[in-house]
Amino acid sequence: MTAAILQGVPATTLDTDIWLELPERRYVQALDIAKKLGAEILARTVVALNDDTLVNFLYRIDGLKPFVDEYERAEVLDWFGRKIRVLPLQSIIASKKYIRRPKDLAHLPLLKQTLKLLKKPTD
Repeated sequence: MTAAILQGVPATTLDTDIWLELPERRYVQALDIAKKLGAEILARTVVALNDDTLVNFLYRIDGLKPFVDEYERAEVLDWFGRKIRVLPLQSIIASKKYIRRPKDLAHLPLLKQTLKLLKKPTD
């Protein structure tokens, strides 16, 4: 949900998901880099940064096109002075609809309303 929050969705999240273009069987590479940067490894896909921020590494996102296609459509935003790419709200909505976990379905109204407001022409 961090990508959605950065695009104006009024929500909170406990972690930041980072989608890596890396086969899942090579997850150790991501964990090694995180560990070198001072993160604590909590699980195969989860690390805690020095400030206790949780980061969840994703190796695929169900309901979306392959990484390279989604990367091309990604929104470029400024985050703490750095340019980052995040999934557009339409892609986040598509994934949450596909996954259908209760927490994902609960986010859909906020995501859809924010998308609608962002598309609304200003007076």
